[in-house]
Amino acid sequence: MTDFGFKPTGRIFDEREALLEEWTPKNLVGRDEELSQYHAALQPVIEGETPSNIFLYGKSGVGKTAATRFLLRLLERDAEDVDGLDLHTVEVNCDGLNSSYQTGVALVNELRAPANQISNTGYPQASVYQFLFDELEKLGGTVLIVLDEVDHIQDDSLLYKLPRARSNGDVTNSRIGVIGISNDLNFRNRLSSKVRSSLCEKEVSFSAYDANELQEVLRQRKEVAFKDGVLEEGVIEMCAAYGAKDSGDARKALDLLLESGDIARESNDEFVTEAHVRNARKRLQTDQVIEGISNYSRHGQLVLWALTILEEEGETPARTRDIRESYEKLCSRDGSDPISNRAVREYLAELETLGLISSTQINRGISGGKFKEHKLAQSVSSVKSGLEESLESTP
Repeated sequence: MTDFGFKPTGRIFDEREALLEEWTPKNLVGRDEELSQYHAALQPVIEGETPSNIFLYGKSGVGKTAATRFLLRLLERDAEDVDGLDLHTVEVNCDGLNSSYQTGVALVNELRAPANQISNTGYPQASVYQFLFDELEKLGGTVLIVLDEVDHIQDDSLLYKLPRARSNGDVTNSRIGVIGISNDLNFRNRLSSKVRSSLCEKEVSFSAYDANELQEVLRQRKEVAFKDGVLEEGVIEMCAAYGAKDSGDARKALDLLLESGDIARESNDEFVTEAHVRNARKRLQTDQVIEGISNYSRHGQLVLWALTILEEEGETPARTRDIRESYEKLCSRDGSDPISNRAVREYLAELETLGLISSTQINRGISGGKFKEHKLAQSVSSVKSGLEESLESTP
């Protein structure tokens, strides 16, 4: 019988945590231009002036949160040497907080002791805001409020009130600066003009990492994470190349390097090789596809399932109208009312953005017109794995 006891191997990794998202390096590489702009936007704080409201935007995995933690750590350190500067930072991730009310509650509880927390329901919104302003007033000094993934908040109320709290008399002892971080490049444009003018006082756009920048990031982490000499030549370059291909996402490149090390350790290998990277890539792609699909809306899943059926039958690339026909059959079996043609097209556009399908615009001139053709961008098996949990009753 196999012995499943646990014993440390001491192989491959020195400090595996250095490849995890929450690890913040002493220096941030590959983001010099963005850090310079961000640093300038934070400079009023160290001068003892009212902080600017800062809006950071860019795709996921391009260093927005890491840059924020890096610079705020330095700012907090240097603020200790400035007489009369009392600096506080508060960070809340808005993922799962879809309203100003919920975000306000989260901020109150972040500022309060565990024994004095408030519940997510049962208070008027005005009372939650008053609790928040009371806590901010108790802190005094300069308070930087970081709202990561701020685009999850679906109403403007809190984003309007926080930047104006001092001018509106809600607080008098505190100077408040809001740092909003968004992966949604269109979020800024959806804000009302009154909110945009205050929340986006200073803007920093984070571009995607290129392959060379990703190599910088990976080499920095590798020095801490791995034992000397365990990474074979080409591993860093391959992980960086895949990361650059995946929209310049450093998080994906780091996950790939981490998974490669895990696979090497599972296999009792002495070195991490390019073969481990390729195996890790396959494993992570399947996991990411499954997670993305399982969190997608019901009709979006049905549209994807319709295209998957056509792919299995060798009928792709498929026009939108063919996918629509397959989708309607699935709706009939599922007992759902079909959505409009426009909604189907919008779902297909979203699925392309998510990297689950690829779409091509075809122009056949006056006689044939313009239309789109679609096919899966992931393997049928991984897409079906992601769909099966949610659509088990759909043949």
